[in-house]
Amino acid sequence: MNYKRFHILLADDDEGDRLIFKQALEELEIKPIVETVNNGMELMAYLTKKKALLPHLIFLDLNMPIKNGVACLKEIRSNKKLRDITIAIYSTSNSEKDIEDTLGHGANIFITKPNDFNMLKQLLYKAVSTTHLYEGIYFDRKNFLLRI
Repeated sequence: MNYKRFHILLADDDEGDRLIFKQALEELEIKPIVETVNNGMELMAYLTKKKALLPHLIFLDLNMPIKNGVACLKEIRSNKKLRDITIAIYSTSNSEKDIEDTLGHGANIFITKPNDFNMLKQLLYKAVSTTHLYEGIYFDRKNFLLRI
C-alpha cells in the first residue's frame, strides 16, 4: 500500500491529543496525509463537502461537544457515499458499553488512547498498516479491540 497517498482524518476535540497523534504518525516510517477536525459537526461537514477527499481511515473520538462520536458513526454508516470508510474509535474510554455500542453501530476497530507515546506509535502503525484488512468486514468482539 502507498502510505504517502493514504489519507487519515482524526476527529478529536482535545488539541493536545490531536498534536500528539500527529507527532506519533510523523515519527513512523509511513507518512500518510493527516487532517484533523475539532468535533463531530466539523467531521460531518468535511465528509459531506461536494469535492471532499474522503479518508481511508477515520480515528473518531467518542466524547466530543456539539456532535459526539456515536452520532457521527451512525450518520457515516447510514450515508451511501461514506459507509465503507474504515472507522477506528479512538477514545479514553474502555467501558464495555462504549465498546458494545460502537461495535453494534459499525465501527471497525476500538482503540483506547494510551498514556505512553511509544505505545501510541505502535498502535497507530498497526491500525494504519492493517487498515486494508478491515474493509467491509464486521468483526466479532474478540477482533474488534486493537491492543499492543
